Amino acid sequence: MHIPDGFLNAQTWAPAYLLSAGAIGYSIKKSREELNERQVPRLGVMAAFIFAAQMVNFPVIAGVASGHLLGAALAAIMLGPWSACIIISTVLAIQMLFFGDGGITALGANMFNMAVMGVLAAYLVYGLLSRILPGSMGRNASVFLAAWFSVMAAALMASLELGLSHSVHQVSFGFILKGMLGVHTLIGLGEGLITVAVVKFMEKIGFAGGKGAGEGVSRS
Repeated sequence: MHIPDGFLNAQTWAPAYLLSAGAIGYSIKKSREELNERQVPRLGVMAAFIFAAQMVNFPVIAGVASGHLLGAALAAIMLGPWSACIIISTVLAIQMLFFGDGGITALGANMFNMAVMGVLAAYLVYGLLSRILPGSMGRNASVFLAAWFSVMAAALMASLELGLSHSVHQVSFGFILKGMLGVHTLIGLGEGLITVAVVKFMEKIGFAGGKGAGEGVSRS
């Protein structure tokens, strides 16, 4: 899902940079208002965990496609949307600079897709479902679906950006959308299972902080 350089035209990647910058700036402002000194180290721990977890790929289609943890839902559920946006944006920037995952011109789009839309989708889905699905099974289902929808939202935005860019006009938008969403439907299943397992583990060790979705996970 990391879009490389050359796949987006300037009319697409430039506005994406502006949207991402605005979202990150607002997230920083809100995080400063909500986080205390005790909670700040949790952001570093979560960012380090997601960064390490993203380095591990799991097979989706044998010999054809693989996926890795996005982490947007995990961060949003455990720490709230503002901290999650900052964490995922930071991870994406480090991956681009040091590992070549995604291009510098496409960084704003990748951040918008995964750190903004992915986080927002996860936060909204979890916030809604956790209120109407009771018990432990309901919580697990809420976490799983939040993670799945976060992947699909990010994939959908990437498809739209690719479809809007002149560099891929020789390929139909329908073909791009079908391919992206088809593969990421399966990747989302892996994302959901991993996120449920990690959230349950972090809940057991008492890792929860921030405001927003994280409050729902920390309840007994």
